[in-house]
Amino acid sequence: MSVCNDAIAYARKINVDECESVLCSKKIITVRITDSEIAEIKESDEKSLGIRIIHKKRIAGAQTTSLEPEKIVDSALKSAKNVTERKFWKSLPADSAHATLEKINDPRLWKITAVDASDIAQEMINSAQNQKITNISGSLNVVCEEFEIANTSGLQKTDVATYVSGIINSDSDVGTFPVSGIGQASSRMLSDFDPARVGSDASKMCADSINPHTANPETECIIFDPLAVGELLAFVFASNFSLKTYSENRSCFSEKIGKSIAGEKFDLVDDPHMPNGLGSKSFDDEGVPTGPTHYIRNGIFEKTYSDLHSAYKEGAAPSGNASRLGSPLGRSSDPVPVAMPHNLTVRGNAKRDDIIRDTKNGLLVSRLWYTYPVNPIRGDFSCTTRSGIWIVSDGQIRSPVKPVRIIHNLPRLLQQISSVADNARAVLPWASIPVTAPTIRCDGVRISLI
Repeated sequence: MSVCNDAIAYARKINVDECESVLCSKKIITVRITDSEIAEIKESDEKSLGIRIIHKKRIAGAQTTSLEPEKIVDSALKSAKNVTERKFWKSLPADSAHATLEKINDPRLWKITAVDASDIAQEMINSAQNQKITNISGSLNVVCEEFEIANTSGLQKTDVATYVSGIINSDSDVGTFPVSGIGQASSRMLSDFDPARVGSDASKMCADSINPHTANPETECIIFDPLAVGELLAFVFASNFSLKTYSENRSCFSEKIGKSIAGEKFDLVDDPHMPNGLGSKSFDDEGVPTGPTHYIRNGIFEKTYSDLHSAYKEGAAPSGNASRLGSPLGRSSDPVPVAMPHNLTVRGNAKRDDIIRDTKNGLLVSRLWYTYPVNPIRGDFSCTTRSGIWIVSDGQIRSPVKPVRIIHNLPRLLQQISSVADNARAVLPWASIPVTAPTIRCDGVRISLI
């Protein structure tokens, strides 16, 4: 019997109304890159147990790395005495069938050693080297994970998963203005991870950004490449489709389910069954089976996402979006989950080259930072472009430009999307959810010079 089941057995013994136990075991290899060389290689084996109890409609949790189930259940039960009743709470889910997914666990990644990981990281460095590049930094993370969840309703599920993610930042002070470039790739399978591409993407973006001009404020449109779109999806789009946010009238789309909020061909999907998706999982972190969900279909706002708590509070069916987000990737044993998308994605069928060819006067933006909502209820947001910005004129990518600021509005942005490419790729924004993002062109987006 696992420690997860030990916790459930003890909770039953002391007559706790409901108990959920989560065991997360991780093998992590992290390679850190500083000053154009490998600075640190760190291996760790982590195991933690999270407990959530619901007793007399009071919900509390506790977490431990000592894996002492009786002690941690007692701790959670003690905390519950100081918690407000949640009279709307129904019950933890019973066991049920879930889908079998492809390309979420790679036996090769379980066998990787620190030496193997350093070789992969070195390939990232080597491919980023260029006479115009002054400095290279970044990291590589390999995560192998076993996740187990059980509860007093009879649910018991396990999942085995792997992840590999690499990032390279290239900097140059060769020209008239300091510039940088980024390369990023993430995968569940080693065969789909290309370390040379990570480095070469960073190097090319940086070198092509040297000697930037000042942008023209009269730019008519912006073409956002996948890394930039990923920032917008994670930090601007996602929260507006939460049932909790929607019900509390804090979404800029509150009271608009069933109404048009985007162009008629625009789809926003959460696909947790996507092969090789960073957030793909057959059951969520409460054990509820997952499935693809359209938040926007053909421009119409269809659904929100929720965990058990927010669904019960609003009298709705849970969507299977409970998450215990782990670091640097995967799941965790956080005692109380939160609702979030698993694989938020936008799909299109245009070709990126055609989008550029059809643009008369615009900017191509490769990456964003400082992306955050300014007024979430209205949908106002702000972001700043970094290096990797170029003028697009008469269908051609021209000269690089200096960073600019974009202050805009999400409902308006959705109406201004004129084209979505078919080049969607996994993007892992810093300290946020993984998303799958393509190139998107938005007409009428204004910029401000910095």
